[in-house]
Amino acid sequence: MSRVPGWLGRLGAGLTEISERYNERRAEAEREQDDPDPGTLADHVPPPPDYAPDVAARPDPALAVPWGVRVAAEAGWRLLVLAGTLWVLMRVISAVQLVVLSFVIALLITAILQPTVARLRRLGVPRGPATALTAMFGFVVIGLIGWFVTWQVMENIDDLSGQIQDGIDELRNWLLNSPFHVTDKQINEIAKNLREAVGANTDQITSAGLEGVTVVVEALTGILLAVFSTLFLLYDGKRIWEWTLKLVPAAARPGVAGAGPAAWRTLTAYVRGTVIVALIDAIFIGLGIYFLDVPMAVPLAVFIFLFAFIPLVGAVVSGALAVVVALVTQGVFTAVMTLVVVLAVQQIEGHILQPFILGRAVRVHPLAVVLAVACGGMVAGIGGAVVAVPLVAVTNTVAGYLRSYSQKSALRHSVRPRGATALSAEPTPQTPSAPE
Repeated sequence: MSRVPGWLGRLGAGLTEISERYNERRAEAEREQDDPDPGTLADHVPPPPDYAPDVAARPDPALAVPWGVRVAAEAGWRLLVLAGTLWVLMRVISAVQLVVLSFVIALLITAILQPTVARLRRLGVPRGPATALTAMFGFVVIGLIGWFVTWQVMENIDDLSGQIQDGIDELRNWLLNSPFHVTDKQINEIAKNLREAVGANTDQITSAGLEGVTVVVEALTGILLAVFSTLFLLYDGKRIWEWTLKLVPAAARPGVAGAGPAAWRTLTAYVRGTVIVALIDAIFIGLGIYFLDVPMAVPLAVFIFLFAFIPLVGAVVSGALAVVVALVTQGVFTAVMTLVVVLAVQQIEGHILQPFILGRAVRVHPLAVVLAVACGGMVAGIGGAVVAVPLVAVTNTVAGYLRSYSQKSALRHSVRPRGATALSAEPTPQTPSAPE
């Protein structure tokens, strides 16, 4: 009985020793698995057999893509970002279209009136009175033009209606005796179709008249916004521009600060040149239709002046209006002579006046003019067509100035001293200046 406990004790001690060795081996294996020794692993990895092929490392996936595809992809996502930004910008402009158009028109008016304010300031007039006098003079002139056109139309509307009826009868007789073989039945059929079209669209015409009230309210709101914007731009335009520069990052501020005056010179030159060209068109075409005894020659001349601010399209519309009035009031011969006068003045304008007056500072390709007017008209109607071309001209000037500025900056940074001066001239790092 005394030997059994001893045997059991030795057996338990042996089992305990075996358990400790097992735990040590397991802990060592876990340490090797967590932090393997490269030399130990290399010793245990058998070499590949001689008949096994060499396996090359897999290349970087970007290097496997052709260079042209990579360039197209890089340009593509940047163009998508720009297109998205432009789309959002157009949506915002469409939402506040009235405000944007009013401010742009205020900029155009300011470009006309600002030289007068500067001239008065040079004569010693304070800023406030100079701004007030210039604004009053400009708005009084614009108001007088509008009143004169309305007065002329109201004075001649009765005579014009009678002349239109006589002109329609004359046109009817001319069509009956013309070589086009138009019969009285066909003319009556056309008149009947016109009457039916007007009767069928009475509701639409009525709704358009009701919408016209809203248009008048929006027009008055836009006029007030343009007036107030013009006053503040004339009085405090320099401070507004300096505040706007503070929104630009400091690294890009020198280039933008130089592009701003260049853009303003372009806009001023465009507006002055357009006003001069439009005035010449209105005077000569108005004199031509006046000597041809076309009624309401003065209002038509004013319309020609206003429509001249819409490049290409405005000249066509105003000229067509003058020809139609001459056709229905004075007959075919007077209409043909009016067309000759309009085309002659417009050809002189396009080939002589615009290149001479506007100059190279605001030269825009005709294709860009057509596309800009079309896009502006689609986005914002007549107002968009008016501001499209000056916007393109200013954008072209800004882009050209920034490109020239970047090239000059790159040239200055690329020039390095040579010879003995190069040893002493060590480039020192420059810290960016703090924003003003």
